[in-house]
Amino acid sequence: MGYDVHRLVEGRELWLGGIRLEHTMGLLGHSDADVLIHAICDALLGAANMRDIGFHFPDTGEEFRGIDSKVLLQRTVELIATKGYRVGNVDATVCAERPKLNPYIPQMQQCLASVMGIDEDCVSIKATTTERLGFTGREEGISAYAVVLITKE
Repeated sequence: MGYDVHRLVEGRELWLGGIRLEHTMGLLGHSDADVLIHAICDALLGAANMRDIGFHFPDTGEEFRGIDSKVLLQRTVELIATKGYRVGNVDATVCAERPKLNPYIPQMQQCLASVMGIDEDCVSIKATTTERLGFTGREEGISAYAVVLITKE
């Protein structure tokens, strides 16, 4: 299981699930701050007992400043493969008030499946709001949860 959250700010692009979304704000982070990919990376690493995304790709590392999170996901898939694992499937939920994510989900599924080398049908992405409650409801940030199944090759 993985979880990530980033603050929404003006002057940044919004990247979710490996694609750029049109929005007035973007997520703040050392990388492109794609919370969905970061949650998936944490879930994959955790399932393989390989610590977390911050351990492998620290936000103190200049080589990761502004990095495309799809690169981190690809490297994560390669890391778990060193222990003989491959991605089985992914079930993820993104919590955001705006923008509405449902129109983007098929493109996100396609992108993530391609990066992980799995069938699109093995990538489930759901979107929800928090009914205007909390930091998500106030549009201060976006969070994501991911659960993965990995299998030994």
